[in-house]
Amino acid sequence: MTDGSMRLRGKLEIMATNMFHADVEKAGTDEKGNKVTTVRCHGRIVSDTGGALKGLVKPLIGEGGRIVLDLGDVSQLDSSGLGALVALKATAVNHGYCILEFEHLTPRILELVKITNLTAMFAK
Repeated sequence: MTDGSMRLRGKLEIMATNMFHADVEKAGTDEKGNKVTTVRCHGRIVSDTGGALKGLVKPLIGEGGRIVLDLGDVSQLDSSGLGALVALKATAVNHGYCILEFEHLTPRILELVKITNLTAMFAK
């Protein structure tokens, strides 16, 4: 391997780690007896990564209970990412036995939510 290829590989690794990942924590039950799962999102929720978030959260919706999406460490949210969040909320509402909440919305995400008139959907 040459120095040039090592440099390129390092850049790709940095780009990949800056995309999106999430930590899932099963946190017992809340005061109403609902099973609580927290999904802490990190990085970018954009067109390339929204599917990964949906793939992670949809099976949790099927389990029922209360799911909290923590968006405090999300560095970027585009229209596709916002669409993924709306789709997850709609899926949870349609299932009827799952509560999906959003918390720690960054100022940028709050602004996007206000501009798109989705404030009620993202409120607790």
